[in-house]
Amino acid sequence: MRHLTIALSALLLAASPVTAQPKPPAPLSDNPEMAKMFAEDQAIRENVKPEWFKDMTFVRKMWADDTARRERTRALLDQGKLATAEDYYAAAFVFQHGEKPEDYLLAHTLAVAATARGKKDASWIAAATLDRYLQAIGQKQIYGTQWRAPENRELTREPYDRVLIPDALRTALGVPVLAVQDQRLAEMQPKAAAR
Repeated sequence: MRHLTIALSALLLAASPVTAQPKPPAPLSDNPEMAKMFAEDQAIRENVKPEWFKDMTFVRKMWADDTARRERTRALLDQGKLATAEDYYAAAFVFQHGEKPEDYLLAHTLAVAATARGKKDASWIAAATLDRYLQAIGQKQIYGTQWRAPENRELTREPYDRVLIPDALRTALGVPVLAVQDQRLAEMQPKAAAR
């Protein structure tokens, strides 16, 4: 009887239609419009001199262009037209240059998605956007990526929780260790004679 059951099972399996294997998904392509907006976002910030920020015409144009890029990036995201590591990486930078905490939190999430999709360089922007978000909601940054110059004062990274994140984790995310951060900050300060 046991041999009959095995034989019948084999016949039934042989008579069953073969199910087609699903096709692997087509490789994702980077969105060229997002790549163009990222290039524009970075171009305005390359070689920028601090005195340019005293020129309100320059500043207003930069803010208006940043807003337009964020609005278009959000539309592409909502339409499902951003899907690759490069898309998410570019979008993270666009939203990092936002105006409100929600922009920075979305930027952080986009950077995490870029990292999850394999963009190794996205780990730094993930750290930077979290720091920016934390400062925007009145909390201390934790990686030390954000610098600011309160009016008529020296550059600072404060408020900054220097203890929560060890240097090994900063290194893993592509963020300079505390000693290097402190050295860079000192180098960027206006010279005492110039005051």
